[in-house]
Amino acid sequence: MFIETEQTPNPATLKFLPGRTVMAAGTRDFSNADEAEASPLAQALFDLGDVTGVFFGRDFVSVTAAPGVAWSDLRTDVISILLDHFSADMPLFRGGSALGISVPPDEDQQPMPGDDPADADIVAQIRELIDTRVRPAVANDGGDIVYRGFTRGTVYLRMQGACAGCPSSTATLKNGIEQLLKHYVPEVTEVRAV
Repeated sequence: MFIETEQTPNPATLKFLPGRTVMAAGTRDFSNADEAEASPLAQALFDLGDVTGVFFGRDFVSVTAAPGVAWSDLRTDVISILLDHFSADMPLFRGGSALGISVPPDEDQQPMPGDDPADADIVAQIRELIDTRVRPAVANDGGDIVYRGFTRGTVYLRMQGACAGCPSSTATLKNGIEQLLKHYVPEVTEVRAV
């Protein structure tokens, strides 16, 4: 088995491609060791001590190094853990399967509190644009963007994986996503990260 690595726009995060499906559906973001207890793989990565974030995408794992940690020192350890995990077909989640079939539902599909039922058509348009135009693009960079709400013209999104804490995430939100949504959905006046 060979695991490719790719740089992401976030210098603290590398994208690892094991050449197989990681999550059959949805994504999963772990921002601390306590959250990682749900996944033996995420927990093993956090146990290295130099990892501050783990993100599972469809066919990749993004890992964020702690401030001041050089990837030249950490990369080999991360690849070793990933090789051991995927070569042994270990489950991705405790009580789940290696392919992520027993994954908790993607929170992006859950109704958001605060969304006005009168805005259902607008929200549907926003979600479709995010799912078809935005998410595939940010997945290429090792992250994800999750819809969190729409109130009085403002769309709230949460950045995950390599996108969280990325120096260019504000530009991505304002110059990319906000302009796209404003163009196709005139009711959108602003996009904010939560």
